[in-house]
Amino acid sequence: MLFVLNQTFSSATGKRVAAMILLTSLSVTSLVKAADEVDEEAEKEWKEVALQLPEAPKASNLIDFYQSNNLSFAIDTRSVNVVTDGTVRYTLIATSSSGAKNVSYEAIRCQSYEKKLYAFGRPDGSWSRSRKNQWEVISGTNTNKQHLILFTDYFCEGNSIAGKTDTIVDRLRGKRSLFSR
Repeated sequence: MLFVLNQTFSSATGKRVAAMILLTSLSVTSLVKAADEVDEEAEKEWKEVALQLPEAPKASNLIDFYQSNNLSFAIDTRSVNVVTDGTVRYTLIATSSSGAKNVSYEAIRCQSYEKKLYAFGRPDGSWSRSRKNQWEVISGTNTNKQHLILFTDYFCEGNSIAGKTDTIVDRLRGKRSLFSR
């Protein structure tokens, strides 16, 4: 490339311009490569712990934490688990105003502001694994803000998990706020 630039720019000024173009392109290439390496390292460092599905939720263990226009949301406190991979896993129960229930086993990853759906609960207490096996950014723009509420009010403090399992369950029960330690 330098040979081509030297042929194109024969004057001293032209050679300086050619050298600056070459150095700029090398710098940009180096920065892009370095950013890619940092992204790859961050991804390599985090490894998701293998999934273990909990027992089916029981009504006595449910705590309501959020209500939208036509749905109420509860967590099965026995399913809440702060996992060593830096996620909080839990069973979520969404109940419509007509009484229909959807049960799901999910996780929130505070570090990346993401959620993941692992499985759906069946009426017989068994689980059906989700076909969608990816993390998604938590949205605060939907009508139902259950994941945002869990992230901001119960599970996370910034991009860190806000305590151990017992602390999070106490918070869900209203015994302690996010800011009391």
